[in-house]
Amino acid sequence: MRAAKLLGCAALLAGTALAVLTGPAVADTPSPGDSASPSGTATPSDAPPTVAGTNFRTATVIQQGVQATADASTGDYLYWVFPADSGQHVKVTATVTFPESTARHGASTWQLDVYDGLRRHQSCRYGTTTETAAADATTVQLACNLRTVRSWAEPWSNDPLRGAYYLRLTVLDLPQTDLGLPVKAAVKATSTGTAGEQAVDGSVAPVVSENAPDVRPADGWAGTWWSPRWLWTGGGGLLAVLIAVGAHRLARGPVRLSSAYRRPERVEHPRDPGQGYYSG
Repeated sequence: MRAAKLLGCAALLAGTALAVLTGPAVADTPSPGDSASPSGTATPSDAPPTVAGTNFRTATVIQQGVQATADASTGDYLYWVFPADSGQHVKVTATVTFPESTARHGASTWQLDVYDGLRRHQSCRYGTTTETAAADATTVQLACNLRTVRSWAEPWSNDPLRGAYYLRLTVLDLPQTDLGLPVKAAVKATSTGTAGEQAVDGSVAPVVSENAPDVRPADGWAGTWWSPRWLWTGGGGLLAVLIAVGAHRLARGPVRLSSAYRRPERVEHPRDPGQGYYSG
């Protein structure tokens, strides 16, 4: 009975631990219908950038959660760079606004590209990275949801590594007469964290270009030695041990000592009243 009580208490503690671990994981994992919440917001003293670079070397540094804008001409290449840390699901959005006073002669096709710190083009899990705007359209919107940012990867893979990420916004196709027309661009990068089976860990330093050494999260880069996988592994291992012990107890049945190992019972013989007494 004592062993059964101890086993039941241990199983209850293990179940409670796993429930506590599962709570944050479910809360952190976004559902397809949910929108990504910003991982950082601008303080009143932060002034959102109002210019964009023209190449990788001059890309404008922005923080996640801050919308950057730029006035440009149709045909310009616009570049921004922002930091992304391990375990983040990054979502990038871009909006191109055409002035109402500008008369365009045809449709234009716009594209948003994302590159990591090694300048490798990163594919999107979902989102519209190329969109065509009609001649009478006032805006065109683009979006890209990247794969989970990792802190390490195999050399041959193209997995997104933590570090700097570059955004490039440009027009791909338009009438020649519309080149140089003024436009207004706005970009924003947000992310949500991950936990549980999607957690990542490692020990590789962030990939940041020497041209933009100041690209880092507002609260610094996250450590790489810890991830929620440790909690899930420990809780799962404890539960497995308890299940194995319980199964062994059920299969073995109650413990009964064999007659060969039983302690012999002491037999009390009646004493003769005449023995053991001296009579003189």
